[in-house]
Formats: sequence, structure tokens, C-alpha cells
Amino acid sequence: MTKKEVNELINILRKTYPDAKCSLDFSTPFQMLVAVCLSAQCTDERVNKVTPKLFERCKTIEDFSNIDLKELEDLIHSCGFYKNKAINIKKCANQILNNFEGKVPQNMDDLLTLAGVGRKSANVIMLEAFGIADRNCC
Repeated sequence: MTKKEVNELINILRKTYPDAKCSLDFSTPFQMLVAVCLSAQCTDERVNKVTPKLFERCKTIEDFSNIDLKELEDLIHSCGFYKNKAINIKKCANQILNNFEGKVPQNMDDLLTLAGVGRKSANVIMLEAFGIADRNCC
């Protein structure tokens, strides 16, 4: 598809689905990042059942950085692949604290350096957490 055709398709989708929104529940950019990481090979419905308790326990990026790995695994167990997801979430929290002054980066290149964040996740985070649509994603 040409860029023009892609833009036309996007406009059709916006008109057809004007109320489309992300189904993951989150309050902060880091919560969005965590929810997206948990959603890999898992339903958004399941993630939304897990995150209230998780976000109550871990209110800040520092809390995610400091939580015991086993406790984090227990909190996210029902999302599947919980061992890898827990490792990535803790590592990601540390990366944000150490490399980005405690703020989730708002650009593709920096997001892609974070543990557990691939291109698809980065696009979702940019759009849902920051309202930034990457037109060069395709």
C-alpha cells in the first residue's frame, strides 16, 4: 500500500469506529507499559483482572524496581509467561529509573531499548499513554 492508501484506510477506520479505544485499564504511562507487557499471549480481560491488585501494591516505578521477584511473579501468575514477564517488568523499571530520569520515554527508539518492549508494544504505549501515533510504523 502507498502512504496515501494507508492514510485513506485510517480515515475510513476512524469514521467507522469513532469510539475505538484501548481496553487495558491504566492511569499512568508506566502502568500502560506494564499492562501491555502483561497482555502478550494473554487477554486484555485477564490483564484487567490482575492489574488492580498489582497497581495497588506497586504505585510507582520505584515500587516495581524494588518488589521481590517472587512476589511479582505471584501477582501476575495468571497472565501466563509470568517468570519472563516479571523479569522484564523489573528490568524495565530499573532502565527507566537509571536511563530516563524515572519517566517512560515518549519516542520509539527509546521505548525499544526497554526490556519486554517490542515495536507493537511501543506503538500501543505511544498512542495510548501519550497520544502519539507513529505514522512510520508500517
